[in-house]
Amino acid sequence: MSLRRAWTRDDLLVAMNLYCKLPFGKLSSRTPGIVAVAKLMGRTPASLSMKLCNFAALDPGLQARGIKGLPNLSRADRETWQEFHADWSALGLESEKLYQDLVAGADPLADEAALSRKGKSKRRIVMPKALPMGDTEVETSVIARRGQDFFRRAVLASYDCQCCITGNPVPELLNASHIKPWRDFPKERLNPANGLCLAKTYDAAFDAGLLSFDGGNRLVISKYIEDYLPSQAIEREFMACRGKLLRLPEKFQPESGFLAWHREAVFRG
Repeated sequence: MSLRRAWTRDDLLVAMNLYCKLPFGKLSSRTPGIVAVAKLMGRTPASLSMKLCNFAALDPGLQARGIKGLPNLSRADRETWQEFHADWSALGLESEKLYQDLVAGADPLADEAALSRKGKSKRRIVMPKALPMGDTEVETSVIARRGQDFFRRAVLASYDCQCCITGNPVPELLNASHIKPWRDFPKERLNPANGLCLAKTYDAAFDAGLLSFDGGNRLVISKYIEDYLPSQAIEREFMACRGKLLRLPEKFQPESGFLAWHREAVFRG
């Protein structure tokens, strides 16, 4: 098998899928997940890692931090990046199907998805596996789960598996929260820039409009929550974090327009 063949569109979609689901610090050719996926693709880990670094060179979030990727970008690299950003819902699903077909159920990123920081033990990010009965419902649920899995991993990877408010690092206690809801904004369902990594209590409060972020990305708390004061639990859980600056991710920083929409349309001031 040749390891120097041209990159096909499917190859590039799988590579972009990996880029979305790995933290910037894990794009190395020594990362076990990259080594395993490269073998399945019939490529060297170095070539796959280089392709991921090419995508990093196109990432405005990294550019804003002064991080530069490799200079040898191809036209196909740019087109793949642009295609994703033009239609996250379609390309997220297409790339996730290609990726899952490639790994055939044995996900090499299972441990990488823990996104552990240096010196910390790895833990897996687990997606629910229960499916409803009936062929049509099962097919619909599989598609939804495929998209949710892609979105969750992309968002948690961007935030290095830490709540953007509290810093909570336990994957089982974290949600990839949609800023614009999944149900109402299908075009933004799989866009990582429409996501925040939030501890579950904060995720529930964010969805209910009980907290949001102001124009300076500082946490604002609804008066509805304040009405429960004095309460040590409310003081400890929410009021202590009021005004705290949203910790921006390495990649796919939340769109300011999405946060403004949440503040205006959902937040219960």
